[in-house]
Amino acid sequence: MIGGQQQRSRRQTAIRLFAREFYESTLPDGGQGEYDPRFIVTKLGARVNRMFVCGVVERLERRDTERGPMFSGAVRDPTGLHLWSVGSFRPELHIEMEELVARFEGGDRFLMACIGKSNHYTTEDGGFRCRMQMEDYAIIDRDIYASWLVETADQTMRRIEALGKAQSAETTDSNALRDAGVPKDLIDGLGLALNHYGEWDAEGYKVGVLQALSAAEGRVVSFEEHEAEAPSESVTEDKESVEAEVASEAPAESTPASTDGLDIESVVLEIISKHAGDEGIDYDSIMKHCSKSGFTDEDSIEDAIYTLRDDKCEIMEPRFGWFKTL
Repeated sequence: MIGGQQQRSRRQTAIRLFAREFYESTLPDGGQGEYDPRFIVTKLGARVNRMFVCGVVERLERRDTERGPMFSGAVRDPTGLHLWSVGSFRPELHIEMEELVARFEGGDRFLMACIGKSNHYTTEDGGFRCRMQMEDYAIIDRDIYASWLVETADQTMRRIEALGKAQSAETTDSNALRDAGVPKDLIDGLGLALNHYGEWDAEGYKVGVLQALSAAEGRVVSFEEHEAEAPSESVTEDKESVEAEVASEAPAESTPASTDGLDIESVVLEIISKHAGDEGIDYDSIMKHCSKSGFTDEDSIEDAIYTLRDDKCEIMEPRFGWFKTL
């Protein structure tokens, strides 16, 4: 304790990793205390709190919300897409984001380096989705991108080799992993990963490393070839998920779950009943109507939505992020 308040945890190092490793992750870890860092544990045992990624910009969008403008985007590396967002609570980035959106919509394509915090949410069908909350970015040239590819390939191979040693250990106990030769900094993450993901073959990640090294040598990557590639699986779904969930990235406010005696579930149900069209009403619109009614705690609103859907069965979700009464 310092000055009567809990000490914040030290800032975590940003980990370099390719898109496929991050977006195939399904294991959250940490974050029990108010200031404890939250991690996503990859299949290779990386415990990701902050991440450093690079790639060709593939999507940039601005969305207006009750809190102010929000931005979402994606950059592609040789293994897939890194999805990121900039919330209304990061106004220091907004002017530059406006300029980038204008460049992108004008047909310009460029390379970006992005640093941010890992984040995740669970979809209505139980799926696990990862994305990054942008903290800072830079427009980079091909030489810097090539350097990132080489460094990230090296770190990925180090994790792949550590995984092989961990899989040969008798147990996932930290002592057994240490005896098997797993590096000290990867023991905790690989112990969690092995217990969660079970046995699997890292060959696909090795292919990604080879693709990255080939790109770094200049034999593969070009803006034209990136744009000619077919989007990876679930890009559309991920895009819809980011749009539906991006408002939840703002820090939670301490507004109570009821206002002037009103029950949040009743308010949400009335909003859905009144404003849902044939396809329903989208998540963001529900949030806007709730805000006009005096409810601004997004966690409480989301809890009410899913209580009405899952427990009371008064509403349905015909497609992700859209709701209507039964």
